[in-house]
Amino acid sequence: MNVQTIDPMRFRSVMGSFATGVAVVATEFGGELFGATVNSLTSVSLKPCMLLFCTNEGSATGAAIRNRGLFSVNILGQHQSEVSARFTAKLNHRFHDLPVAFSTDGLPLLQGAAAQLCCRVAAVHKAGDHDIILGEVLTGDEMACSPLVFHKGTYGRFQRT
Repeated sequence: MNVQTIDPMRFRSVMGSFATGVAVVATEFGGELFGATVNSLTSVSLKPCMLLFCTNEGSATGAAIRNRGLFSVNILGQHQSEVSARFTAKLNHRFHDLPVAFSTDGLPLLQGAAAQLCCRVAAVHKAGDHDIILGEVLTGDEMACSPLVFHKGTYGRFQRT
């Protein structure tokens, strides 16, 4: 049997053809706020309500979420591409000067997001160089704005047809 594997950069390019939404996952742990931009967010189950996202193995945000056991998901609106970029950059204070509210559990909620969810970590699975974090959704809310879209390395807008 001749098994071939795809080059990682080719795989990344091909997967970039799949347009996604953009979210910031966040938590508070040890008195510090942590957050990271993800586009690997998907619903998993309705009974119970569950979702998953992926984070780089060794990510400080991923470690804080695992240690705290709770996290927020802030689904970004089309006006928040700068917020997305901030949470992918190597910055020490990603939340500095951002309008943030907090859930009753102290989870950071980014103001102006298209939707927000608060979750409890249900499981973490290793997958290559990433961790898959499965969360049970505790609360959720949505706002009246269009989502931020990511496709082929650039941000865009959703247009109804």
